[in-house]
Amino acid sequence: MDFAYSPKARQLIAQVRAFIEEEILPAEASYREQLRTDGGPWRQPAIMETLKARARAAGLWNLFLPDSRWGSGLSNVDYAPLAELSGRSFLAPEVFNCNAPDSGNMEVLVKYGSSAQQERWLRPLLEGRIRSAFCMTEPEVASSDATNMQARAVVDGDSMVCEGRKWWSSGIGHPHCEVLVFMALTDPQAPPYARHSMVLVPLDTPGVKVERMLPVFGAYDEPFGHGEVSFNQVRVPLDHVIAGPGRGFEIAQGRLGPGRIHHCMRALGAAERALELMIARGRSRQAFGKALIDLGGNRDIIAEARIALEQARLLTLKAAWMMDTVGAKAAMSEISQIKVVAPRVAARIIDQAIQMHGGAGLSDDTPLAALYAYARVLRIADGPDEVHKALIAKLELRKTEERTR
Repeated sequence: MDFAYSPKARQLIAQVRAFIEEEILPAEASYREQLRTDGGPWRQPAIMETLKARARAAGLWNLFLPDSRWGSGLSNVDYAPLAELSGRSFLAPEVFNCNAPDSGNMEVLVKYGSSAQQERWLRPLLEGRIRSAFCMTEPEVASSDATNMQARAVVDGDSMVCEGRKWWSSGIGHPHCEVLVFMALTDPQAPPYARHSMVLVPLDTPGVKVERMLPVFGAYDEPFGHGEVSFNQVRVPLDHVIAGPGRGFEIAQGRLGPGRIHHCMRALGAAERALELMIARGRSRQAFGKALIDLGGNRDIIAEARIALEQARLLTLKAAWMMDTVGAKAAMSEISQIKVVAPRVAARIIDQAIQMHGGAGLSDDTPLAALYAYARVLRIADGPDEVHKALIAKLELRKTEERTR
């Protein structure tokens, strides 16, 4: 196993780290202020467009895409530390045009999109001119089992008719959101994993309605947001179907592998920032005649946090290395392992940092409350822990059975 970064990756790591420290972190307060004052929370803060322009001019743009025709050409191992660095700030993924769900939707269009779809939707997404959302989860069924999906996408002549209701469609509140990727059932009689399709639906198509925006721990995550969306006899041309009817599950699996690497590394970046804040707080505050860092078991907490971070990072890099060398299918167990481990480690460390900060850790004066919400959400997003553990156990049992035959 070789986790060594290429010379190109090492150079980008230094550039991204410097850009985050010098440009993004100092802009966080202005971004929040502009959300409050510049036309309301569902407007794009002007400072974000300024940061995006600077990042693009610096060549720190679309770094997540391994396809060199469209993106940076970095391997998963080389992109992993850049994803981790971007986890230090909620602004960074959008600044670098690497934010979910756009990154996953762009990967889908690169791998499966037609030339017309790439020209109409991929190019403006890569340029950061528009945003997108991914509509898969449904409110009326257990969406951890995607075969439960009830929404329909039915071929009708030269059109596809979309019907149903989705929720937790992240990014749909963004003022630049223009296209949705809608996954739904097309042929109930086909084999289980050939029944579904993915359809590109412009947000302004008649019959598409954002019913409400959903809060997460009381916050709406403006200006992206997470929406509940109804599709009422939404009709789009058949050429809006990605790769053709019946290929939805194939596309979904191709989309999720790299995305889970990105999510896990960003979670570890968030945990690293939380650990730094915890140490700084522990050194700067005193209680009962001692620095907080020297009270109770706080030094043990810091040591355990460092150990857990290094373990989680190495496991994530192993999964990224396997994605690069043997492919996503062979790395299924490792990808599920990191999806369980990284959010759990991040949530624990961020929670400990909140505790060290006392009431300040619960407020917006620090990023900790928002970072905790992000880490906790990841234990459900892209498949809950229980689904990933079930897959890990299934694959482990299969290996045992093969050895004993």
